[in-house]
Amino acid sequence: MLSVLAVSAPRDAMAQASAAGDSTRETRDDALIASLRSRILAAHSATFALESWCADHKLAADPHLVAERLAVPDKPLTAAQRARLAIGPDEPVRYRRVRLACGGRVLSEADNWYVPARLTPEMNATLDGTRTPFGRVVRSLAPVRSTVAVRGPSRDVAPGPTDPLFEVDAVLSTGAGQPFCEVVETYLGSALPQASR
Repeated sequence: MLSVLAVSAPRDAMAQASAAGDSTRETRDDALIASLRSRILAAHSATFALESWCADHKLAADPHLVAERLAVPDKPLTAAQRARLAIGPDEPVRYRRVRLACGGRVLSEADNWYVPARLTPEMNATLDGTRTPFGRVVRSLAPVRSTVAVRGPSRDVAPGPTDPLFEVDAVLSTGAGQPFCEVVETYLGSALPQASR
């Protein structure tokens, strides 16, 4: 009986230590996720908020983001989205699905609908032909973000690199108040400093 107790006691201690470690990591993850969410919601540009996050947490040697455009079918705008963009049913809108990457980490994925007539020809050409993030392309418009919705998926385990942390829907307007873009952004576990690439 004594030998059984002698073996089980270290195992219990190891299990308790492991549980404590998991709890500590979850607390740290929750704090980081809350910090990232606050930074995104307070910013007028998700691009520059993510770049500052990448630099502050040393996620890559070069903190500048690259937009990796995905070849996916267009998603039509809903009537509510067209109303938020203050456009009629026949106004042309372009759609992009992108991943924003910092070094080898994909920090977010986004659906992006924008009104090309409200951008300059140079902006439209840059969006069509380069990997420059949307926020950098439209910077001269002095965009202002208005949050439409925030969703944070519930989770029972620590997030992996590709797991969603939270989602943000937002409308971008010019400094003069004209809306020109709506985004649905999903921020991923790779944005956390300790996440594996």
